[in-house]
Amino acid sequence: MDFDFDNGYWHDSLLKSIHIDRSNPGYIDTIEMVIDWYDEPASKLVFNKVRLFKAAMNFGIIASESILTAHITPPDDPDLISVYTKNKYLSDDIRLNCYFIETNSTAGIIKIVAESVEKIPL
Repeated sequence: MDFDFDNGYWHDSLLKSIHIDRSNPGYIDTIEMVIDWYDEPASKLVFNKVRLFKAAMNFGIIASESILTAHITPPDDPDLISVYTKNKYLSDDIRLNCYFIETNSTAGIIKIVAESVEKIPL
């Protein structure tokens, strides 16, 4: 089921893992994240039809990777515009979102440009 990304309770939820699946590139391009939610049981987020994945994360800190904030960026986000510009084959009927996650523990930044995200109970 699609997930209302902007309305998730992100603050102090824990990012437990990230998995990239490109087992069949162009057909299976997904990012999976396990999130241990602050206000509900853990679940897996699956970003479908990923077009861009950027992560700047810091390691070596002995602390759980808590999330500070997350949201869908505005349509003028430079990474989102870049994906549309570089991939001229994207038709006008394909709507992409840029999902932004900032971690609290290590000041990491994750950006994912994808067609959709769904939440799957564990």
